[in-house]
Amino acid sequence: MAKKSVASLQTGSKRLTKAIKMVKSPKTGAYTFVESIMIPEQVSDFLSKK
Repeated sequence: MAKKSVASLQTGSKRLTKAIKMVKSPKTGAYTFVESIMIPEQVSDFLSKK
């Protein structure tokens, strides 16, 4: 399960996106959130990884 990018951040001339993904822990079965700030072209790769 994954959320789409939630915020667009601009620093100088670069445009960055913050993506948040829900990851299920194999040991406990609980979900945790993994956050990452990246360029918009890398968001789909980040969300498709397990």
